[in-house]
Amino acid sequence: MLRLRRMTGALVAVMIGITLVTVALLLLVAGRPKIPDRLAGAAVVVQAPVSNSPADPFPPTIPWSQAKAQEWSGRLAGLPGVGAAVVDRHFYGQVIIGGRASGSTTEGYGWASVRLGGVHLVSGEPPRRPGEVVVDRALGFRPGDPVTLLTAAGPTPYTVTGLSDRPGLLVADEVAARLAPGVTAIGLVLEPGADTAAVEIDARELVGAGGTVLTGAERGALEPRGEARTRWIGMQVLTGVSALAGFVTVFVVASTFAFTVTQRRRELGLLRAIGATSRQVRRMVYGEALLVGSAGAVLGVVTGAAVAPALGRVLIDAGFEPATYEVRYSPLPLLAGLLLGPLVALAGAWAAARRAARVSPLEALREAAVEQRRMGRTRWITGGTLIASGVVLAIATAGSADPQDGATDALLSAMALVTGMVVLAPAVIPPIVALWRLPLRRGGGAIGLLVRQGARSATRRTASTAAPVLLTVAFAVLVAGMVRTSTAAYAAGRAADVTGGRVLVPDDTPGLSDAAVATVAGAAILPTTVFTPDLRALSGLGIDPATFGQAAQGTRLTAGALDGLRGPGAVVVTESAHTGVGATYPLTFADGRLIALRVVGVVADGSIRADLLLSDATVRLHDPSALTSAVHLTDGHPANGLANAGPASAGTSGAAPTDAGAADAAPASAGARVIDVATWAAEADSAEDRLVWLFTLMLIGVSAGYGAIAVANTLLMAAQGRASDLRTVRLAGATRRQVSGYVAAESTLVVLIGTLLGGLVALGALLAIRAGLSEQVGAAVPLVVPWPVIGAVVGLCLLLALAASALPTGRMLRAGALRPPEADL
Repeated sequence: MLRLRRMTGALVAVMIGITLVTVALLLLVAGRPKIPDRLAGAAVVVQAPVSNSPADPFPPTIPWSQAKAQEWSGRLAGLPGVGAAVVDRHFYGQVIIGGRASGSTTEGYGWASVRLGGVHLVSGEPPRRPGEVVVDRALGFRPGDPVTLLTAAGPTPYTVTGLSDRPGLLVADEVAARLAPGVTAIGLVLEPGADTAAVEIDARELVGAGGTVLTGAERGALEPRGEARTRWIGMQVLTGVSALAGFVTVFVVASTFAFTVTQRRRELGLLRAIGATSRQVRRMVYGEALLVGSAGAVLGVVTGAAVAPALGRVLIDAGFEPATYEVRYSPLPLLAGLLLGPLVALAGAWAAARRAARVSPLEALREAAVEQRRMGRTRWITGGTLIASGVVLAIATAGSADPQDGATDALLSAMALVTGMVVLAPAVIPPIVALWRLPLRRGGGAIGLLVRQGARSATRRTASTAAPVLLTVAFAVLVAGMVRTSTAAYAAGRAADVTGGRVLVPDDTPGLSDAAVATVAGAAILPTTVFTPDLRALSGLGIDPATFGQAAQGTRLTAGALDGLRGPGAVVVTESAHTGVGATYPLTFADGRLIALRVVGVVADGSIRADLLLSDATVRLHDPSALTSAVHLTDGHPANGLANAGPASAGTSGAAPTDAGAADAAPASAGARVIDVATWAAEADSAEDRLVWLFTLMLIGVSAGYGAIAVANTLLMAAQGRASDLRTVRLAGATRRQVSGYVAAESTLVVLIGTLLGGLVALGALLAIRAGLSEQVGAAVPLVVPWPVIGAVVGLCLLLALAASALPTGRMLRAGALRPPEADL
């Protein structure tokens, strides 16, 4: 009974779906944290305690103080089998080249870290005194060259004493101790032949609860937070692609099988007429699905395994994965793809098998394709339940105070509404078809009449062919609109929080140095991370209370005053801290010191973009590598002319050297530029917004590409099964051109129906998302409709639909398969 031509659509749908899932799983497995190269020589690493931050996927490590780190390293060095216990220190640092900060290196280390592996001196000498540095040979310097390093304090002259084979700055250990007083890791270099397991056990007994002992792959936990975040974003991308691919695969396969059963009603009726039972018909459909699913799974797994390495490189280039990312084959993703193919096909064929089992023997006697059976009660209940669930989830989205929960509810709402709309499509299509007549003069003539009546008399067939378009348009518009609306919402919220027209922001640097901040007048924001005694990580902002109060108009004090931050050892907390003015608030800072602060004020939750406020002097005292995120400039008080500079001039001023080896006369404002508040609000998360938008395009590519292929598949199958209908049209006197126009009009109507229903689903979800975002940011949020995406997706669907229906029709016309009988006389 299995006819290859009829099942090709389902086979292609399964194969593409399993290809996507296999690729995503292979890339996910490859996304495990990688051991940093600079720690590869330490078989055992003792890490400082990790903070308890459930909401943060990358909980920061609570640093040891210098005294504590020296104590631990001395005791660890005395363990049997340990050759050396090396304190690993790292701090912010960039090389100034041509008056600008080089983006190839943003971290520096103490020279002692070289013993932990990964970095080798290729020429010159190690740095032994302050003012000496070893740089990456790729920068083009030579030993003895002067160089300017940009640190948190500002541009500082150094002398190159040597060159290394890896990115990173290496300075004398005493300099690293001053720039990075807090220590988060101690690497153990073992003696030759030492037993790693024995050293690990001894280190665990020694450290106890004061740290974590890591060996083998566990050392991947020491991956830099920047790389870990990039890898995490990549994992979110791949997880989203996997989930969407699974949903789209089941959806498309179900639509394909449903359409196939509709085309085979006479064939199934003939089987029932010669004695086949409903159970046998159902078993036959399941058997076909199992065969198609197995074949599609094999093809999909092979294709996915072939393209995964190339896509891994694309992820690195796009910024979703760090440069250390590497795709390796693993048996579990491949086995999952092989098992998922048959399961997806069986799930997609379930409803089709039930419908096939209900075909009566009288269907074999019917020549007309007119559907005789109306929608059943079960279908009405199912569709209504799905629509109601989608509406409830949309309402939850509108009232959500958490962005992650709101996005999840919106996606689930769209899935429920899409599925419910497809289930109820046979009831919705007739009124939509009636609207087709309105833009057509005199109803479109005979061809228009045939198109309308054909769609109304075969609503199930029309619904099956429109379903992929509905899915494609709905998800493309929803995902693109959600991202663009969210980006606009957060920008509006940031802009509403501050006053002033201009902002000093970093230029090719992760933050502003103290020297750059000193050149302007305004409210500087100096972020840091602190830790409570119960190991919770809190975000803090170092501020000048006088200027901050003028710039941050959204701050709402409920007790105390910001002026209290002028004194040392003071803190302003949020209401969620559940403490009052005058209370003691102990915190561990970046230098590992535990300081008891005095609460001088309480602000309303959500009125500041942090957990607490500190004086900028307090932050700088305990966090020498902290970088200012922005300075909201005071109008009318420019300093050194910087506030009046163009957007890019602040980062490029100063005399540029003639070659990489010459010292830069770097200005104090190096790595800074001035922009307006609107631009600052839009650019505040520009790097992450870029990754999110690329993620969005990938999801749209998956859903739109897969959906467009499904549209072409379905219409190709429909055209191949319409030979008798088209022959009847020819018999009625239609010319070859009219037949081609009839087929094109049917395809266009199908795409329009799917576009209209999909657009309604996406619009409802986007309105709910906008309401939720307005609640979260406390400002009016514009609804951003992604018209270019809509035009591209609808155009792609229409193009493929016309091609998929016109090609087989033209082939049949050329072969004479649609020739009227009298033409043969």
